[in-house]
Amino acid sequence: MIRYYSEDINFEFKGKLLNNRWIKFVAESEVRRVGDINIIFCSDNYILDVNMKYLQHDYFTDIITFDYCEDDILSGDLFISIDSVRDNASFYGTEFTEELNRVIVHGVLHLIGYDDHSDSEKKIMRSKEDYYLSQRPTVCGVAK
Repeated sequence: MIRYYSEDINFEFKGKLLNNRWIKFVAESEVRRVGDINIIFCSDNYILDVNMKYLQHDYFTDIITFDYCEDDILSGDLFISIDSVRDNASFYGTEFTEELNRVIVHGVLHLIGYDDHSDSEKKIMRSKEDYYLSQRPTVCGVAK
């Protein structure tokens, strides 16, 4: 089950059912099943606190993924900074919703087992993000 939360910000994510369908499609395409995934929308300061407290990283980021997967079942917490997503959308010249979807699928791909530490891993991750973003309109049954 996929659940959505907001911590320390006033943010309502619209289209949860369509997003759930898309995440399920991503999981099944990678031969996985969706277990319990919590998507927590928060501020830059909140995610910085999480980053420092649990990962000992003293910097801002757009997403932190905590992986609780077992076997082929995807479970975890995705902390997403709405502040950073907005900033990144502006920086990359893209729509907020598209950047948010990219960050969400990035977190799901981490749960699946993809990493982005090396240049080659980053290239694979970006390719997967691009592919699943391109599939979203078809999977969700909406115009792009």
